[in-house]
Amino acid sequence: MIEKWSIAIISTFILISCGGGDKTDSGKPAVSEMTARGISKTQLEHGIGPITSFSLGPADARQAERGQAVFTEKCIACHKIDERLVGPPLRGVVDRRSPAFILNMILNPDEMVKKHPEIQKMLAQYYVPMTFQDVTEADARAILEYLRTL
Repeated sequence: MIEKWSIAIISTFILISCGGGDKTDSGKPAVSEMTARGISKTQLEHGIGPITSFSLGPADARQAERGQAVFTEKCIACHKIDERLVGPPLRGVVDRRSPAFILNMILNPDEMVKKHPEIQKMLAQYYVPMTFQDVTEADARAILEYLRTL
């Protein structure tokens, strides 16, 4: 009888000590903040990667020119502006996706392809996953600025 009470008391303490908080011990969002796909609502909107939010300022023609050069070097083999190539056409992408989403797709395409439902839908349509092109965050920002000019 004492053993049953001991087990019940210990079990209660264990259950109480496991609750509370919005974050897990690993610092990841709590389950209530996660979508059915296992990514947070923020990641659903802004992509999965190093950029959690990003606000655009005034257009920067100098950055856009640099971005066009990086785009020509790293992206043009798979993307055209107005027509499908290996990947989707990119005109208007800044109207369809948040700036952080675009940056994360450029900087972290492997994880985006594996986990993000919108990118998985695109993979079903285009068949070839985007690969990382050794783009720095500064290069990605310049590409985004170029895409804004289209």
